[in-house]
Amino acid sequence: MTHKYLIYRSLIIFGLVLGSLSLFGQDVDAGKTIFRANCASCHAGDMKTKLTGPALGGAEERWADYGGQEALYSWIRNSQAMIAGGENERAKQLWGEWSPVVMTSFLNLSDADIENVLAYVQFVYEGKDKVAVADGVAGGPSGSEPTNNTPLFIGLALALGLLALILARVVSNLNYMVKVKETGEMVQRRTLLEVLTSRGIISFVVFALVVLGGYTTVNNAINLGRQQGYEPSQPIKFSHKTHAGLQQIDCQYCHDGARRSKHSVIPAANTCMNCHKAIKNGSQYGTAELTKIYASVGYDPSTDKYITGYDQMSQEDQEAIYKKWIADQYVSTTGGMDDDGEQLIEDQWEAIVTALTNEETGDDKIAGPIEWVRIHNLPDHAYFNHAQHVSVGKVECQTCHGQVQEMEVVYQYSPLSMGWCINCHRQTEVQFAGNEYYDAYENYHKEIQAGTRSKVTVEEIGGLECQKCHY
Repeated sequence: MTHKYLIYRSLIIFGLVLGSLSLFGQDVDAGKTIFRANCASCHAGDMKTKLTGPALGGAEERWADYGGQEALYSWIRNSQAMIAGGENERAKQLWGEWSPVVMTSFLNLSDADIENVLAYVQFVYEGKDKVAVADGVAGGPSGSEPTNNTPLFIGLALALGLLALILARVVSNLNYMVKVKETGEMVQRRTLLEVLTSRGIISFVVFALVVLGGYTTVNNAINLGRQQGYEPSQPIKFSHKTHAGLQQIDCQYCHDGARRSKHSVIPAANTCMNCHKAIKNGSQYGTAELTKIYASVGYDPSTDKYITGYDQMSQEDQEAIYKKWIADQYVSTTGGMDDDGEQLIEDQWEAIVTALTNEETGDDKIAGPIEWVRIHNLPDHAYFNHAQHVSVGKVECQTCHGQVQEMEVVYQYSPLSMGWCINCHRQTEVQFAGNEYYDAYENYHKEIQAGTRSKVTVEEIGGLECQKCHY
């Protein structure tokens, strides 16, 4: 009777533990990891923009009338099989819109994996990842708030610990009953302390600590140097949304090195001056940010001339030039100078000094290059060539950098990890048509013309060879 009671109680506790796991539901972080590893190279990370594949936000709703969850899961695992079947209207619609682009099959994904991915997609689609990020702190993109799973892990640990304690006690009681039955004598029961300090429990705890310590060490080592979502404040507030989005300035106008060299290059202030010799008042910040550019290159906007011997001038003389410019603009707007105007002049000049001088090095010169804060940075042992991807591979800037034209402040969109690059090389098709760089691959050209091959990926032309990136 006692034996049955203990088993019954154990089953109840085990059921409660399983129930507690189900309460936690979908794992957005796990979905985020799977999405980045398998989906991010073809689908936009904002879940609202079309890229190589359709926008994913709201996918579950769109599939509701075409077989619902079961059909959607089948589509994700093997879209071509559904298309070949010809029975699902939603599959036909997607193929009609996106053919001949073939979606990679993901037969290895479990229902739980797909559920987590869809949870992450909906999480981003609904804007739940958008929170304020402290200036200069690596975090989420403007700023995505990473899901805090600490309570989840603590809850799981407590539940599993309770289960282990119950089972240990059950085993102890069963052993006691076996001994009583075998010897026919009453033997002393083991106390809870004796159970917890037994060799088996101590061995398990040591093993668990070793596994946990190893996992933590490896995980931290993998993430070392990665800064996805890094969004530092810059010395000058530059809006890519205004320039690349509203004004539709091509990325390579400013980052002209991307098409011809390893680096995309940071544009010199002279590039800014091509436009801002004429446009002297910003749409968002007025004179505040543009005057920083003028002060860095020694341009007097009041006279439309570069100042001779500017780098030899004292800071007091420079101050007089730009305070006059700021004051003139304020008076032309308001009709006169007042206390607010005086304060504005002082604030803008202080901002110029802060942006263009360096307290750490003791450099108090206003003139000189603007010290922009670098956002994207690969390890020294990894080789990446912008021209190879932009000019030869015809890769769009947004593929790696996200929808920059929608960013007020640019952040690191992609993880820039080795796995992310490898997955991209495995899935990205080489654009052979009209591209002289690939004329040397004669056999591939012949196979495509003969119809025996439909595509060639970067992997097939050596894109996964170690020395390509680690020379």
